[in-house]
Amino acid sequence: MARASSGLQYPERFYAAASYVGFDGSSPTKSLTSKFPQSTALLLYSLYQQASVGPCNITEPSTWKIVEHGKWASWNQLGNMSSTEAMRLFVKILEEEDPGWYSRLSNSVVEPVVDVQMNHNSKVEPVIENGNSYPETKTISISTQNGSEVGTQDKDTVVEGFGSVEVYDQWIAPPVSGGSPKARYEHGAAVVQDKLYIYGGNHNGRYLNDLHVLDLRSWTWSKIEAKTGVESPTTSIPCAGHSLIPWGNKLLSIAGHTKDPSESIQVKVFDLQMATWSTPKIFGKAPVSRGGQSVNLVGKTLVIFGGQDAKRTLLNDLHILDLETMTWDEIDAVGVPPSPRSDHTAAVHVERYLLIFGGGSHATCYNDLHVLDLQTMEWSRPMQLGEIPTPRAGHAGVTVGENWFIVGGGDNKSGVSETIVLNMSTLAWSVVTSVQGRVPVASEGLSLVVSSYDGEDVLVSFGGYNGRYNNEVYVLKPSHKSTLQSKIIENSIPDSVSAIPNVTNVESEFEAGHDSNPPKSKGDIVSVLKAEKEELESSLIKEKHHALQLKQDLAEAESCNSDLYKELQSVRGQLASEQSRCFKLEVEVAELGQKLQTIGTLQKELELLQRQKAASEQAALNAKQRQSSGGVWGWLAGTPPPIQNADDA
Repeated sequence: MARASSGLQYPERFYAAASYVGFDGSSPTKSLTSKFPQSTALLLYSLYQQASVGPCNITEPSTWKIVEHGKWASWNQLGNMSSTEAMRLFVKILEEEDPGWYSRLSNSVVEPVVDVQMNHNSKVEPVIENGNSYPETKTISISTQNGSEVGTQDKDTVVEGFGSVEVYDQWIAPPVSGGSPKARYEHGAAVVQDKLYIYGGNHNGRYLNDLHVLDLRSWTWSKIEAKTGVESPTTSIPCAGHSLIPWGNKLLSIAGHTKDPSESIQVKVFDLQMATWSTPKIFGKAPVSRGGQSVNLVGKTLVIFGGQDAKRTLLNDLHILDLETMTWDEIDAVGVPPSPRSDHTAAVHVERYLLIFGGGSHATCYNDLHVLDLQTMEWSRPMQLGEIPTPRAGHAGVTVGENWFIVGGGDNKSGVSETIVLNMSTLAWSVVTSVQGRVPVASEGLSLVVSSYDGEDVLVSFGGYNGRYNNEVYVLKPSHKSTLQSKIIENSIPDSVSAIPNVTNVESEFEAGHDSNPPKSKGDIVSVLKAEKEELESSLIKEKHHALQLKQDLAEAESCNSDLYKELQSVRGQLASEQSRCFKLEVEVAELGQKLQTIGTLQKELELLQRQKAASEQAALNAKQRQSSGGVWGWLAGTPPPIQNADDA
């Protein structure tokens, strides 16, 4: 998935990358071969031709011209790839091969800042948002870790202490201490007992494997040094695009891109008490290795969807991992699934519905919403209320009750500035807040978790990439209004919808009465309408009570179905264990059969030896008898009998 723009948008960013590589009218081939391996240089050349000229329509060179024919073949293989996609792939490959190219280019070329609104006014005017009054955004300076000033940008109000002011629905930067982790994106994040754990990620194209923890009460960073030894030989592997899931006093690292990818998804477990990594034994067929997938905990089961494998193939498969039996299972859901994608976000509602939003392919970002019923295993595309969010990928999401907060992401042009919320009961979208400028919360590949501070839910974001790698922490307190504003829509719509057929019935009944009876006075008509109105209101109250009862029955049924589903998963796990045990028994039976065959062969050999022994004894007995009978004939012939030894006598 392409990163968000770092100042230059397409196609200007592509032209800057092409100029950096050497496509500036000089000798691009010589420049390419000196900077990159031959295969990469050939691919960059073909993508540049595809983006600037179009599909290859020149005559195939002679095979004797090896260089020209190789360039033609590489260009021709791109087929009808669009110019936009070729530009994006060109920049993406350059960033993977030379992560610091844009920094070096920026040192010699002044970057035009087009997405930052500067505010030099000393007067601070209050602004109204979500019904509350807040100070206007201030212009502050951002410094790098070595203390040098990077520049002046607009950011939301940053306060001295997180608890010093009551600010709702605004991103603020709490004063953190300790050694902050290295700036990164595509890392894993999880909260366990008011502590935020950050593991791995990507920095300048290099995968990380460090583990840091932020105490959300004291806002202090510290690094965790994993213990290794004979009892815990497993070590962490540098990775990015993985998922970090809290499970009791352990952290589960699921999937992710690595330098040397394996064939299947890897699961690593970090014990927070022992500070050790381990690799659990897992049964079943594991999914192909990937990164950029979504992983959600549903009860005691992990649900994994989509992602991108090591060959950059986008996926839309669905798998579950039972954490009790540690058994993989692939799910064949019915309905139309989401298109293959990565860097999307997912949430679970009432332990039954899996919601998938956004994500992207190699050239497109999405803003579609898909819902999977985890009981019927059926995909659907529901109707949504409110303004549909813009396409994005690399965003992060977290649920607070029935509300799903989504932050950041990019659309191949710039970072997304809005923080949005979806009421998962009504499927109504609304905007919580919006930031100005190139702020870390408007980044791609950031992390978002929910925790509690002074008894209130808070959203905590970390890291991300928006032209530079970030390691800042930002916090947002969602107000009751932002959390419940979608409920207002939910409560108003059913009343209006249910009222429509009632009004129609009143009009039809009145017209029918008007045709069959003589005209009535206005007072009589008003009395009739009032009586019918009271009757309808009474009926409406009864219907509401009935609807409430149906909701309660539905909740009980869902709870029962949830229990049955858990039992089913347990039975599946037991079945997998029994299958594994049966397989082991089959192996043992086969080994015993081989032993029995060996015993049969030995018995036959023994019988043969016994027969040979019997034959030898019979032959010796016959020879002895012949010797005894031969003595009489020797006496008749005058031959003296043999002299017996003293021992024989």
